[in-house]
Amino acid sequence: MTRDKRTIKFTKPVVSNREGMQLATPEIVAKYIAKRLKTDIIADLGCGIGGQVIFFAKECKKVYAVERNPEKLEFAKRNCELYNIKNVEFILGDALSKRTKEKVSDAGVIFSDPARPLSEKERTLENLEPPVIEILKVYSDITQEFAFHVPPQMPPSRIVLDCEREYLSLNGQLNRLTLYFGSLKSCDRSAVVLPGDLKLCSSDASVIKTASLRGFVYEPEPSIVKAELLNELGQTLAREGHEILFYKGDERRTLLTSSDPIGSPFFKDSYRVLGMTGRDILKMKGILKSEKAGKVVLRFDIEPEEYWEVRNMLEGGLSGSRTVHLFGFGDEIIVCEKVKTSKTIT
Repeated sequence: MTRDKRTIKFTKPVVSNREGMQLATPEIVAKYIAKRLKTDIIADLGCGIGGQVIFFAKECKKVYAVERNPEKLEFAKRNCELYNIKNVEFILGDALSKRTKEKVSDAGVIFSDPARPLSEKERTLENLEPPVIEILKVYSDITQEFAFHVPPQMPPSRIVLDCEREYLSLNGQLNRLTLYFGSLKSCDRSAVVLPGDLKLCSSDASVIKTASLRGFVYEPEPSIVKAELLNELGQTLAREGHEILFYKGDERRTLLTSSDPIGSPFFKDSYRVLGMTGRDILKMKGILKSEKAGKVVLRFDIEPEEYWEVRNMLEGGLSGSRTVHLFGFGDEIIVCEKVKTSKTIT
């Protein structure tokens, strides 16, 4: 697969302008959302270039694709033709208008991925277009089943609604936050990992224990961290006979630790601990040389303009072949090597 934006998101050469492609839902995510929202009739309010509509149409008997931008609606029509989709009714109009509401009045589920300013300074529900609150007000007499994509970095304190917050990570990166209402809500918070369609839900799990550094450390999937489901992850692994412990975390990274290697589909990456030291270049180089390192990846807060200066300094004189990761919390540096573990919980 080539690394242009179209082939990253879609398996077919969809048509779009630059903005539409940038905002389009990746195909693998659209498939997951469509399966979760499967119903007879669904309305996609603000469908953009139709990336999600295509997969709704594969799961539902009928789809209403509503878009007020005629260019995007035309893209959506052409993209549905590309995927041989025929059970879609395209509606040019405002999602909040009386005319649009009447046209989609038999929809069992209302979905919307509202447009948002690409450079917004503060992520809020009010900044979305159309606004989530307004859609809920206008369509609440038609159905109670709603789902919305909202910015995944939006603080939970700004989502004061009775809904499930589902965080989704794709290939180790946070990709989506979807809000589910009515009977679509399965819990308060959930995390999904793609590929794999793996899900973890909030519960009354015991608080994960904090411990000193052990022989292995793990980065949990970002969706797990954002959904605040470390306790549930610990409980899931404990049921399988594994002890996972919280080590340290900050706004940018979280590390769990264990004495023995653990394989879990909810880990983004796993590492073997090679050593620990302070932020002393000479001591770090000493560990790197003794471990026959050749390349170094810096995983601590550092100014972008200083990254390569520090990395080149650490790599200078190294002659090994191993790639070593340096995690940092305050003055502490953990020297690790990435390891492969089974993605299936045994």
